[in-house]
This record gives sequence, structure tokens and C-alpha cells, in this order.
Amino acid sequence: VRAVIAESFERIHRSNLVGMGVLPLQFLPGENAQSLGITGEETFTIEDLDAHLTPKATLTVTATRPDGSTFSFQVVARVDSNVDVRYLRNGGILPTVLRRLMQA
Repeated sequence: VRAVIAESFERIHRSNLVGMGVLPLQFLPGENAQSLGITGEETFTIEDLDAHLTPKATLTVTATRPDGSTFSFQVVARVDSNVDVRYLRNGGILPTVLRRLMQA
């Protein structure tokens, strides 16, 4: 799992996801899996993630259904600080700390 899309996150759950290197994404207000027709059988691609990952960034997600049809929607990256961005780019807290130790 590289990302989780939800309607909301409790602070500790969001923080735990970031710490494990999993990107927390939040549906825009008024949207959810049901309103977007998401069944759980789709595969998801987060467009231009490397270029656009900043705190509270709006990102585009493209969903591909099993029949090959696609649809896109926007989400908010629940990355609340530049430290969160660094953890996610490194794969979580542990890889970040290990990289820092190796550089010292």
C-alpha cells in the first residue's frame, strides 16, 4: 500500500501512515467513494506525485476499472509539513533516520 484515500483522518492515524511511508489522501468536501462510484476493484494512479507533493497539495487520482475505463478525481494530500514530505520521499521515519545515520 502506497496511499490511503479516506473522507477524514484522525491526527494519530494520519501521522502513523506518514511514519510508515504511506501517503494519506483525503476526498474533497462532499465527495466519497460512494459518490464517485468507487467499488474497490479499481487500480489508482496518483498523477505527477513526485512533482506536486507539498503540504496540503491538491492531487489528481486516476482510477482504472477492471474493464479498462478510467475516471479522475481530486484529493488533498494530508501531508501537513515539510517534515512529512521528507518522510514520505524516504519511505517513512525509519528509512529517513537510517539515511541520516549513514550520512553522518
